[in-house]
Formats: sequence, C-alpha cells, structure tokens
Amino acid sequence: MASNQTFLLKPASYFAHESISPLFSGSVTILALIFIWSRFGSRKGAALPPGPPGYPVIGNLLSISEIAKFPWLKFTEWSRQYGPVIYLNFASQKVVILNTAQAAFDLLDQRGSNYTNRPRLIMAAEILAGGIHVGFVPHGPLWRKLRKAAHLGLNANAAEAYFPVQEKEAVILANNILDNPKEWDNHLQLSAASTILTITYGTPPLSSRTDPIILRINNFMEKMLKAAMPGNYLVDMIPALNRLPRWMAKFKREGKAAHEDFTDMFAEFLKGVKGEKFDASNKTFSATIISQQKQLEMTEKETAWLAGAMFGAGSDTTAAAMAVFVKAMVLYPDVMKKAQAEIDSVVGRDRLPTFADRKRMPYVNAVLKETLRWKPITPLGLARSAVEDDVYNGHFIPAGSIVMTNVWAMNHDEDIYPNPTEFKPERFLTDDGLDEMNPRFTRGGTHAYGFGRRICAGSNVASNTLFIDIASLLWAFNFSPGKGGLPSPDECIDTGVVVRPASFDCDISVRSNKVASILAMTREAQQA
Repeated sequence: MASNQTFLLKPASYFAHESISPLFSGSVTILALIFIWSRFGSRKGAALPPGPPGYPVIGNLLSISEIAKFPWLKFTEWSRQYGPVIYLNFASQKVVILNTAQAAFDLLDQRGSNYTNRPRLIMAAEILAGGIHVGFVPHGPLWRKLRKAAHLGLNANAAEAYFPVQEKEAVILANNILDNPKEWDNHLQLSAASTILTITYGTPPLSSRTDPIILRINNFMEKMLKAAMPGNYLVDMIPALNRLPRWMAKFKREGKAAHEDFTDMFAEFLKGVKGEKFDASNKTFSATIISQQKQLEMTEKETAWLAGAMFGAGSDTTAAAMAVFVKAMVLYPDVMKKAQAEIDSVVGRDRLPTFADRKRMPYVNAVLKETLRWKPITPLGLARSAVEDDVYNGHFIPAGSIVMTNVWAMNHDEDIYPNPTEFKPERFLTDDGLDEMNPRFTRGGTHAYGFGRRICAGSNVASNTLFIDIASLLWAFNFSPGKGGLPSPDECIDTGVVVRPASFDCDISVRSNKVASILAMTREAQQA
C-alpha cells in the first residue's frame, strides 16, 4: 500500500518543482481541468456516479489488471464502497455498472427506450453477423421485427408446444447418465445442444457432441465470441478503419467470407425444415416462423439467422446452469433429499416427472431459481448502451456510456438474500413452503434472463428445459462427492460465453433398482 501511495504522490511533487517549464505546467493544468470537468461536470450540474479514482485522459485504464479476472467480484467490492451505481472511464470510454436490482429495474425497465441498444461491435455485429443477429441489432424497425418473430415462436404459450421434445430429451439425458455416470458433464452439454436444435429445427436427438451440426455451430460461436472480445480487432477501437475498401482490409475480407459461410449454413438448416413435405403444424421454432414469414415481412436470410441465433443463445447457458445444479446437490444433500421427497409425493416411483406435475412441485421450482441465483452463469449480463444523456438519483449518465448489470452483486445482496453464499431454495417460497414467492424487481424470480426490452426471448423455453431436467435427474439419481471429496463452491471457469463450475468428480447412483427399467419403458413409449 505504501508503494502505491508514493507513486500517486510523485506527480504532484513533480508538477510543483521549479524546473518545470511554464509550457509543460500549463499543459498539465489544462489536462487536469479536462479531467475534473469530465469527472464532475455534467448536465444540469449533476455529477457522474461515484467510482474508483482515475487519471487524466486515461481514466481507470490502469485498473484493467484488477478486473481482468472475474470483474463482477471487483465491481461488487467497489459497490460497497461507492454505492449501487458506479462509474469507470477507460480512456474516454464511459462505463456505468448497476449493482442492485432496483437500479437495473429503474433504468433498463422503467426507462427502457434509452437503454435498448447494445454497444457497437463492428467486427462481430456488423461484419460477421451482417447486421441481422437479433442479439446485436440496434433498436429500430429491424430489431422490432426480429423480436416480434422470436416472441411468436418462444412466448409462454408457444413454449408449451415443445414439452414433448423436452420430456424426451430429459429421459435420454437420464439414460445416458445411467449408462456412463462419470461423463455426466458431457451428457449435460450434449442434452442441451440436442434439445435446442430439435426445438429449433426438428432434428432427431443427437448422439454425440462431435455431431457435424454441433461442430459447425460451435465454429460459428467461437468466431463470434472472438470478434466480440474487446481488443481482438482494431476496427472496434478505431471505427474509421471500417471505411477502408475490402482489398485494403484483411479483417473485412475474412469477416465477409465468414458471414457468407454462416448464412449458407443457416439457410441449409432451414431448408431441411422447408422441405417438400413442409407442414405448418410442425411444432418447431423454425416452422412457426416460416408459416408466418410473409405476415412478419421476414426475408429468407433474416429467418435463417434468427433461427440460427437460437442455438447460440440456449445451448451453453443451459448446460452451465445444469452443472451448477449438480454441484449444489453434491454440496447440499439435505436440499436434494427434500426435493426428492416432493417429487416422490407427487409422481411416485413408477413413472418419471412431466410438465403436468410442475404446479405441484413448488420446492423443485425453488431449486431451479436458487440454481440460477447461487452461481449466476452470466454474472455481468449483456451490456447496453445509453442512447441519450440521463440523470439517475442525482447522478449523470452520459450518452454513449456502456451500461453493465452486475447480476452477481444483485444475487448476493444480503438485504434480499440473507446468507447469500448458501444454497437455500426456501428463499423463493412462502413461510409455509406451499407457494412460490418471487423477490421484487425479478422476472419470474430471477435476473438470469436479463432486463427490460432486451430480456432473453427464449426464457420460457430455457426455464422449462431446466425444470424437466432437474426433476428427472432428482427422480432417478442421488448425487454425492466423488473421490476428490467435496468440490469447491467457488471454483469456476469463465469460457467467455458463460461462467460454469470447474470440472469436479461426483458419484451418481440410482435411487432404486427400478430406475433402469422405467427409463427404458418411458423411452419406448415416447418413440411409439
């Protein structure tokens, strides 16, 4: 600490030294005034939100190393010092962090029109995605059209059409774990990918994570992720480079070629749905959009890309959340037993759970919500951009600011979730445990699906998949520590897409000798 203080004091002593030239002294004064104005000057006298101190011109750029790994933890720490809304400046890029659910609700929901845009990502959004990926499209006519189409195929009522697919995939998942329990995490990832592909395109269940469809879509996801990561492409830092002709800009040539490849891939997937025997009554997301394509005024390319975006939005997130669930069951056996008791009382031991049982399983639903709260898989959500200047609680938020939601801090707010590091599904139940209860400012009891007008369009489908997978696995199996003992609650991996538990061993055993035969009979009945 002393060395840091010495470093901070040195510039002031240098500026006061007699040997400093008047020209240099004047330059320093101007820079200091610019810094003070940028930090405290604002619309109608409102100051910028508080935050860690920075330096003239570069702002908080030297703090990058502090937030490079698991930045949500540092933001949470800062929020305890500076308040629920904090401000950072990275060499003129203004960043506002929202650390409470109320702040996120007040701005992203109540003032949603000002915070609907994403930060500009030239390489990812405009070149690779060609400006038509629903996750990146700026607020406007195209965004409204794509969101309307997504809602048509993914709203709560539409999502019920996918129940048979999700129940079938849950049985396959349980059967795969029964056959090879040591590979449980791979089974979770395969099941998540297979479920979302079947819902989107009507493909048969996948049997391998190396299926060509998964490999091709994963290639798309990897390239999009690389393009969206700050610093990977100079054009995102110097937008003027985007004006260069293609022959002078390698990033443009490669990006445009990749965009054409992705478009061909998504069109190929969609062509399988639109075959000669196309039936508009087919219960897939793509079939729903195709049947309404003219009314929605969707082009073939827009339809193909909208369907393709569904996989990227749902596969990794579902698998990561299920891995969190497994870890929680290993660490909290009493929770597991209580959930199993509820399932047994509703379902019995002679059949697997179905969606028809869900309303009578408040504790299992609470386990799902606590899974999403305890270790959020997207702890910083997806960034927004302020369209116009705004003032919130006396603090100025400049237009163009990147606005981030610290979901981790919200989920670990002790005023709302006492003892937040503990896995306690009872948080989401009334005192008698008979009814579900959702904390204020949440959507369906969670922040996992985002805020405001950019909330995840597939939240209903994702929640349904998680429920039936959790219920089916609890019906079939017990989870206990493996040879390595109890896993660390906090050890995790940031993949760039999601934050998921680091690999850990666990023992998975059947709850009765009837499990295998009932799984087999259920699969046979589903295939009939």
